[in-house]
Amino acid sequence: MPTRTAPETGDRPLRVAVLADSDTRWKWGALTAHRLAPGAVIDGLLLNGRATPTARQLAEVGVDAASLREVTAAEFLDAVGPSPQGDGAVPAGRRPYDAVVLSCVGGTVQAMLHGVGRRWADAAGGPRPVLVTGYVGVVYEKLADGLLLRNGADLVLANSAYDAERFRAVYAGVGAGTEPVVECALPFLDGAPYQPSGERPFTVTFAVQPSVPASRAHRLYLLRRAAEHAAAHPDREVLVKLRSKPGEQTTHIEEQPYQRLANRLPGGLPANCRLTYGHMGEVLDRTDLLVTVSSTAALESLHRQIPTAVLTDLGVREELGNHHFLGSGCLASWDQLDAGLLPRADADWTAHQGVTSTGPREAVFDAAGKRLAALCDRAELPPVRPYYTATTAPGYLPGVLARHGLGPDGTPRAGSTADTRPVSAVRRAARNAVRRAARGAYRHGVQRVAPVIRRMGQL
Repeated sequence: MPTRTAPETGDRPLRVAVLADSDTRWKWGALTAHRLAPGAVIDGLLLNGRATPTARQLAEVGVDAASLREVTAAEFLDAVGPSPQGDGAVPAGRRPYDAVVLSCVGGTVQAMLHGVGRRWADAAGGPRPVLVTGYVGVVYEKLADGLLLRNGADLVLANSAYDAERFRAVYAGVGAGTEPVVECALPFLDGAPYQPSGERPFTVTFAVQPSVPASRAHRLYLLRRAAEHAAAHPDREVLVKLRSKPGEQTTHIEEQPYQRLANRLPGGLPANCRLTYGHMGEVLDRTDLLVTVSSTAALESLHRQIPTAVLTDLGVREELGNHHFLGSGCLASWDQLDAGLLPRADADWTAHQGVTSTGPREAVFDAAGKRLAALCDRAELPPVRPYYTATTAPGYLPGVLARHGLGPDGTPRAGSTADTRPVSAVRRAARNAVRRAARGAYRHGVQRVAPVIRRMGQL
């Protein structure tokens, strides 16, 4: 963790809220808050939805917060909104939080930007929180769409020099200011440089992804090749690193979990090949070769200088995301890995991608941390002005806001606002039970019913 002093407002540490809508985005948002403002008081707000992380997923991420609770979009806006009368803990006119990290999908970020902007436009006074957002990993698709949905935040964090250049080009291309774009790095790139160990078997880790590739046949192929690699190299250990258990969801929908596919693999998995969960950093601690299609785990591995293979077996295609690694020196097939290839990354490519650092790791967050501190020290911040408005995107923006219970002006629609009445323990438990049941029903539909319907439609 960084060692620089935490920014402060007056004589108190910063208070930061992190809104996240999945386990991976909670990991990025919470670690980003810790990196930008070490020592800050961080409250986690988990957006109720399809991918709200389970207790097991949160424990696996392993990021501490002062508090952690599940909220709706309207409840989030109430939590971070102005407190004109004061509530004992937050004096009148003071913002409840100094900064808010929006670690969500682009449409959610855009909706919350409009919601926060409307709250402070209607407020009697007092400074609003600094709004921070970014991406949890490699940006290989929907660059313009995702960036413009994030426009309006005070800080749009780029994970590398490469991303910063692209982000600024998109904003400049529509006439939006480029000042919010600040280069830093993925906050979870950490760990000691790789050193081969003679005290354990050579370990190959296949880092799977929930939605890449999407088809059952391709996923079975990759799992079969991992098993065949283990069978061909009995002196090696092959780990299939899973993201979630069946029934859990992460950032992307997983319709064909590897756990179920493993049960259908002819002959099963060899004794030296097994499925594993756990913190990616701990898995990388014992990894000698990382294999993936395009997972962000590749960046974590490259940062540690672990030999890393980005698979070409299914082609190098935009829909797979492995095209992002062109020029990296990491593209390889299972055939080449079976033959003993250990890819070595191109140093210029990794440096441009922000996955290596010649100085202290925390230094790459200095510029963003200083910008955050300077904005938090300002008595007033300008109104939130996203690029998308009723004038620039009248056929697009209302739908984005409506999906989160907001009207065209960013105000929660009737029936979607948080209930301000005191909530009894029984009522709270009942409400949470209903939410869990609804989320479970949705996941069942996505994972079980929808794939069947699609297969029937192909007959």
